[in-house]
Amino acid sequence: MIVRPATAADAEALAVVQVRTWQDAYRGQVPQEHLDQLDPSRRHEPWRRWVEEARPPAATLVAEDEARGVVGFVSVSPSRDADTDPEHVGEVQAIYLLPEHQGRGVGRLLMDAGLSRLAQGGYREVVLWVLETNASARRFYEAGGWRADGASKRNDTRGAPLEEVRYRYRSRSGR
Repeated sequence: MIVRPATAADAEALAVVQVRTWQDAYRGQVPQEHLDQLDPSRRHEPWRRWVEEARPPAATLVAEDEARGVVGFVSVSPSRDADTDPEHVGEVQAIYLLPEHQGRGVGRLLMDAGLSRLAQGGYREVVLWVLETNASARRFYEAGGWRADGASKRNDTRGAPLEEVRYRYRSRSGR
């Protein structure tokens, strides 16, 4: 398994990983009708644009299996939250891994690569948002040293109003 920067040629694979992972991870948390209508072909072009237009420290890094191709990704950037300073706080915007590759250390490999990318940009703090009901993801983050910081928000983009909580990670290096 290697982790490398995504290229525009990875856009289709990124869309497939995102949709398949959403359909698996959010089952029972997001309306099934929303999950059923997700189509990777509608996400291909946005992924191509994101990868082509991302400027450091923003990046998408992919986990690539020699036999299976792209099996996961992490996207990082300066924080988009109004109550954080994007000069000092980074963000993990997304981390997704195909279900059949979960529990094998690939997610940790991706997270470490994303945090390393942000640390290289000088970020000492990083935030991410997770569905309040996503116990599996929350356990993964907490095992990696992330802690809920008390912030929450309502997200209406997944077919119903859903509560998200913010997690924060403080590294020993950075600005």
